[in-house]
Amino acid sequence: MSAQHHGLHNKLTFAGLLITLGIIYGDIGTSPLYVMKAIIGEHAINRDIVLGGISCIFWTLTLQTTLKYVIITLSADNHGEGGIFALYALVKRTKVKWLIVPAIIGGSALLADGIITPPISVSSAVEGIRTFYPGLNTVPIVIGILVILFIIQQFGTKLVGKFFAPMMLIWFGMLGVLGIIQIVGNFEVFKALNPYYAYELLMIHPDGFYVLGFVFLCTTGAEALYSDMGHCGRKNIRISWIFVKATLVLNYFGQAAYLIQHEGQTLQALGGDFGNPFYLVMADWFKPFGIVIATMAAVIASQALISGSFTLINEAMRLSFWPKVKIKYPTELKGQLYIPSINWLLLFGCIGVVLHFKESKNMEAAYGLAIVLCMIMTTILLNYYMIMKRLPWYIFSPIITIYLAIEGGFLVANLDKFPHGGYVSLFITCILIGVMATWNKAKKISKNYTKFVKIEEYKKVLAELSVDLSIPKYATHLVYMTNANRTDEIEEKVMISILQKRPKRADIYWLVHVNILNEPYKREYKVTEIIKDDLFRIDFNLGFREPTRISMMFKEVLRDMVQKGEVDVTSRYESLNRNNIVGDFKFVLSEKFLSNESDLGFDEKVIMNTYFAMKKFSLSEEKAFGLDSSSVKVEKFPLLLHPPEKMELTRVYKNKE
Repeated sequence: MSAQHHGLHNKLTFAGLLITLGIIYGDIGTSPLYVMKAIIGEHAINRDIVLGGISCIFWTLTLQTTLKYVIITLSADNHGEGGIFALYALVKRTKVKWLIVPAIIGGSALLADGIITPPISVSSAVEGIRTFYPGLNTVPIVIGILVILFIIQQFGTKLVGKFFAPMMLIWFGMLGVLGIIQIVGNFEVFKALNPYYAYELLMIHPDGFYVLGFVFLCTTGAEALYSDMGHCGRKNIRISWIFVKATLVLNYFGQAAYLIQHEGQTLQALGGDFGNPFYLVMADWFKPFGIVIATMAAVIASQALISGSFTLINEAMRLSFWPKVKIKYPTELKGQLYIPSINWLLLFGCIGVVLHFKESKNMEAAYGLAIVLCMIMTTILLNYYMIMKRLPWYIFSPIITIYLAIEGGFLVANLDKFPHGGYVSLFITCILIGVMATWNKAKKISKNYTKFVKIEEYKKVLAELSVDLSIPKYATHLVYMTNANRTDEIEEKVMISILQKRPKRADIYWLVHVNILNEPYKREYKVTEIIKDDLFRIDFNLGFREPTRISMMFKEVLRDMVQKGEVDVTSRYESLNRNNIVGDFKFVLSEKFLSNESDLGFDEKVIMNTYFAMKKFSLSEEKAFGLDSSSVKVEKFPLLLHPPEKMELTRVYKNKE
């Protein structure tokens, strides 16, 4: 981990706490906009359901968010980075192969959440305007805000980020004050701190258990909180959570106090068609300000999820879960990136959700089902992290069992939402699982059928080819990208390219290998001289969040080698050599296509055909490696899977007359 990152992770500063408020808590912080409204629904306000509901909320925030995520899961950091893929990169060292399943399901569910959260947060906030204009159609306003939000992503969030922290401080301050004003008139709500009220709601009330599906919405941002750990550091998150949780609890209890005072009435009777306890607790004069602040907070919540989605896809590409796509770095801030294809895909998904559901109350049914799946998958990976850390079984087994039971209960309660909109988030999740699983499986199949040969067998012919003047020179420096992990091996297709596909004479041959590490930030390289002055291999060891810019890194390595006198990169042409002109470099990349001679089973045929179809929409190899296309030659090679056995042919001789 870099010194900068190490300091951030261990430092506790006021500025760090403020930034944490702006980046980390957008999703979980905007939950009061819709949780109590979802719990009450269109039914008459019932004191038992209100007290039971906020008791469930308090204990969910305590057990699920505070204990599981803020205390336990934040300890499972990968060199300061968090999130389900960072956790998977850690636990895959245990060599338990099936752990890829919870990683893919969890990552897909978290990405699906990024499509549902912006519409529900922004819709819930904007619908407050209907307090003043009951017949207003808020759909165009919500879509307008989302479009602007996604358009500004390409410019980076550095400037907007400075605005986030103070805005979220105002937001949480407002939550606390609004709650206190209502609680002062009704201290009875503090009874709900007794978990018996939660138990009574879940076990005794006829519809109590299914209220859990809406209670769960209060903790949906916990997974995003873990994913964004690398931006702010563990200590800053843990300390700022004390303030955040206090304001959230005060607001939920304040809404409950208001509702109990209006027992027997419906939200519609209290606030028209769009009665929301969040806005009902506000004084009339304050409502316009409250709506503006809530809308700002909802935009910030959406921003955090969009940034998190970019990070997630970047990690997925490095772990071979996602096709290579273009990444931009709009600012100099480490870790801040912009992925155009994902940005527009998310916008398209968000607009689709808004047009399909139209109102936030309809979106509540789609929300929560995907993220509870993600939480269960994190718990499974966490179990193996604790095993890897050699914790005694009698410590981690009860913890994992309790959380699987809690999250299993949430899952069952959320399944009730499936026919009412939950199918949307599950459908999105399944599509994403399909993409990730297919890409990963196809990569493995391709790797299994890649033939490697020993370089030792080709040293003599390469050395002779380099000085064979009867063959026209192809390039002064010829560079091949290789997937061979061992320095004494190379893909057979590379040797075929050099020796048979038009013999390629070069003064110096280079083999470049990129090794993606299990830690997020690292840039190292190693040089191996295989044939003196003729064949070199460079191994780049990069963190899974580092950009792959081979052209820039290759030049840096050459500069270092030239300074140390390890290589002469000047042109070997006499006129150019006399004038110290650097020789030309040519990168040769191989592009695979599925050979017609492959004998595939049905499942392999589906996987490989889907893989090559997706590959057409993914980034080209030269762009993925950050190479200058003018110096790149792409050669096509057939990928031969299960080649047919030797074909028996009978030769027919011409009859002698």
